[in-house]
Amino acid sequence: MSALPASMAAQAEKHWSLFAERAAGVLPQLSAGRVTQLKQLFACSDFAADSLCRQPELALTLSDERDLFNADRSGRYQPELTAMLNDVHDEAVMMRLLRQYRRRELLLIAWREMLLDAGVEESFVHISALANALIVESYRWLYRRLCAELGTPTDAEDKAVPMLILGMGKLGGGELNFSSDIDLIFTFPHNGVTKGGRRELANQQFFIRLGQKLVNALNQTTIDGQVYRVDMRLRPFGESGPLAVSFTAMEDYYQHHGRTWERYAMVKARILNDEGEYTAELRAMLKPFVYRRYIDFGVIDSLRQMKAMIAAEVRRKGLKDNIKLGAGGIREVEFIAQVFQLIRGGREPALQVRHLPDALRAASDAGAISPEVFDELHASYRFLRKVENFLQAFADQQTQTLPQDELNQDRLAWLTGHNSWSEFLATLHTAMDKVHRQFELLIGDSTEAEEEDVAQIWSDIWQTDWEDESELAALLAEQGMADDKAARLAKNLNTFKEECPRRAMGPQGRQALEKLMPVLLERVSQSDTPGTLFARLQKLLLQIATRTAYLQLLVENAGALTQLIRLCEASSLVAEQLARFPILLDELLVPQVLYNPIPPETYKDELRQFLLRVPEEDVEQQMEALRQFKQIQLLRIAAADVAGALPLMKVSDHLTWLAEAIVEEVVNQAWHQISARHGVPAQLADTGDKGFGVVAYGKLGGIELAYSSDLDLVFVHQSGLTGQTNGDKPLDSRQFYLRLAQRIIHLFSTRTASGVLYELDMRLRPSGNAGLMVTPLDGYGQYLEKDAWTWEHQALVRSRMIVGEPALFEEFARIRTHILTRPRDAGALALEVVAMREKMREHLDRAKAGEIHLKQSAGGLVDIEFLTQFLVLAHSSEHEELTRWSDNMRILEMTVETGLLDEQESLQLRRAYCAIRDRGHRLSLSDLPGLVPDTELTQERQWVLASWRKWLKAGGIGTGE
Repeated sequence: MSALPASMAAQAEKHWSLFAERAAGVLPQLSAGRVTQLKQLFACSDFAADSLCRQPELALTLSDERDLFNADRSGRYQPELTAMLNDVHDEAVMMRLLRQYRRRELLLIAWREMLLDAGVEESFVHISALANALIVESYRWLYRRLCAELGTPTDAEDKAVPMLILGMGKLGGGELNFSSDIDLIFTFPHNGVTKGGRRELANQQFFIRLGQKLVNALNQTTIDGQVYRVDMRLRPFGESGPLAVSFTAMEDYYQHHGRTWERYAMVKARILNDEGEYTAELRAMLKPFVYRRYIDFGVIDSLRQMKAMIAAEVRRKGLKDNIKLGAGGIREVEFIAQVFQLIRGGREPALQVRHLPDALRAASDAGAISPEVFDELHASYRFLRKVENFLQAFADQQTQTLPQDELNQDRLAWLTGHNSWSEFLATLHTAMDKVHRQFELLIGDSTEAEEEDVAQIWSDIWQTDWEDESELAALLAEQGMADDKAARLAKNLNTFKEECPRRAMGPQGRQALEKLMPVLLERVSQSDTPGTLFARLQKLLLQIATRTAYLQLLVENAGALTQLIRLCEASSLVAEQLARFPILLDELLVPQVLYNPIPPETYKDELRQFLLRVPEEDVEQQMEALRQFKQIQLLRIAAADVAGALPLMKVSDHLTWLAEAIVEEVVNQAWHQISARHGVPAQLADTGDKGFGVVAYGKLGGIELAYSSDLDLVFVHQSGLTGQTNGDKPLDSRQFYLRLAQRIIHLFSTRTASGVLYELDMRLRPSGNAGLMVTPLDGYGQYLEKDAWTWEHQALVRSRMIVGEPALFEEFARIRTHILTRPRDAGALALEVVAMREKMREHLDRAKAGEIHLKQSAGGLVDIEFLTQFLVLAHSSEHEELTRWSDNMRILEMTVETGLLDEQESLQLRRAYCAIRDRGHRLSLSDLPGLVPDTELTQERQWVLASWRKWLKAGGIGTGE
């Protein structure tokens, strides 16, 4: 090999001096040739140096010629681990041996690939086989131990039942990276119960515990490090699904709920532990889901969307020099192989392979790609994966980003046989260009903009410096624009032209802007309000002026530009959202998705899928991803709203279910973070329950959420929890729930690049701001019974639990019904409600003479809300059905069923409620206050005032009438 670059030689000496200190007894036993090789290894890998400094004796065991020059060592992993663990009876010892074994074998793999010219395929085989052996032998050791403690899980014939472990992704495909996560799914053949233990336990409970122990044995970081980061989120129903499911439940899930992306994932799924007939049964069960019997051309569109998602992810994360996700990267080779597997795999068994090079070879043999294309793709893929392996072996870190520092750049160049970093980059870019060219030919989308014929006048208008704004206005007027509109557009355009040079744009950005602006101006000129539209667009343009990727997106994609103009013209709220968060521009690429929000009940699944690409342990990325998901879905809802595809009530439904999905996910993340440190309350340790509930009040509780609504929440926990948590740093159970609540609030309220998630209002908790952040349910009930004010009972009408176990839901419903159905004096209640209403109107009604405030003025929204709350509180003691719902519309419908209101009065109130809400909603879309002339909605307000007088006349309506 060539001489080491200076930076690598210096790094080698630095590591060697530390090794020499710690390996005094080992050095005399090493030959001169081995010392030279160790120094070269230290120059290449900080992981190797750190490992040998920790355990100098490894330098001797790794020098065994039988291993160091043996290209086929993988067969010994499992027998060696079996023998090592046979006499181990302590879990801590087992975990230590696993970690030390992995470190030793990875050192050998790195040594051979870095210094002995071992091919990347050899590394794939050995890294994957090593992971397979470590996972399976850990499982077998833990299975035996748990059977001894709890009994053996059995089927109907009392036959022992195993757990099968599916390895996904690169582990399943036999091409694991040097420092990969491992994606696993746990399943078992039959439901049943354990036999031989102190008491029977359902098989699923047994396997969930076994799965938890296995994940912990592999994932936990100890003084010896970690075996693997384990990701279980690919299992059915993701994080909200059980850790282990039966074959039957798995088959049902994929049959009824399986998504296209799960088909992609299952292409590489491999059963890691051979359990005979059960292995064959599971393979046969999964095969029809992955490989369709017909030729599935529909997958092309799905892959196009996934391509757009990759590009969006690269832009969203600001990824540069990423050899996995960038254009021509590893992910694109995977897509090329998978498109053939998913389209034709059901008809052509040769394509039903997990290893990616084998899939490419099968595609070539089937004539889907030429031998020349296969050779190009395979060579590029080998090179990219070799680079990826080296990047990760430098410090045992999962990364696919090219280094920015001299040392690691020199390492990559030297290890790949290049004389300089620039020479290496040239080779890398050639390989990636070849991949990207084939990727575009195969699944390139049809959204590229055609060259538009734009009238020369718009180029002239953009390129000319207009010192006299009136001349520009006159020229715009000549294009058919009214004088006042031309003057406003001229003013805004000049402001924009003055601001642009102050932005640090590169040559590509300026070039893209030069192409974009004439097209944009011609489109804007066709609007009824060109000045207003351009004012909205210019905020966004100034935001993205320094982000060339987004300018190019609008230049190259005529459809995206069309959607942008359409949305900004319809709604200033949408325009403001796009200006604040330009990453949302990616959503403009697929209009059929943009204008068709997902079904409300699927937000939880979609969120789970969205978060799969974010490392579970990266809290900051998880927080950012939650905010991005919310913004993307808000944009889709607003797009469908302004297009008239969603009526107002459906908009509220979507916004409500979206918020609920996010609240539940935040609770899950907070629970994971807090319990990882402190454990869980001991009384819940064996149940899998959290004992924690979230109650929604206000608009979220009433299923009437608006775009900018905050969330009124109250946190409760299961009654009767005592003692401490069971973790390394135990807490009193109540202190644990306080920490959990604080973590939830932190996850919601922290301002990231994408803003806050939601503003939270916690003032409706017992005793308001002076009260506990989280209350036991029995204490919550007692407070409402004995200490709550009437307005708090009014608020309870619009409350419902949105997160929690079934037992908590039932107990909350019991408390709520009990409080709302208490007998009350209707006259006294009316006086309190009216007094509170007048006090609110006095402070919040900002209407001037000739105006009304849609919410606060007499006959407005709040009057209807107070009226429904009064009816529930005054009459639920005789009509418990009134407490069933928390939203105004269904409460008003129930008043007819109970005979309180006749059909006409109820219908008038509902019509008034919808009309006033709809008017306010349209104003909010344009970012205008909820004030209108008092000549509007007169009939509707009269209906409300008539009902107010009828039901609350004891308190009068006051001066607001």
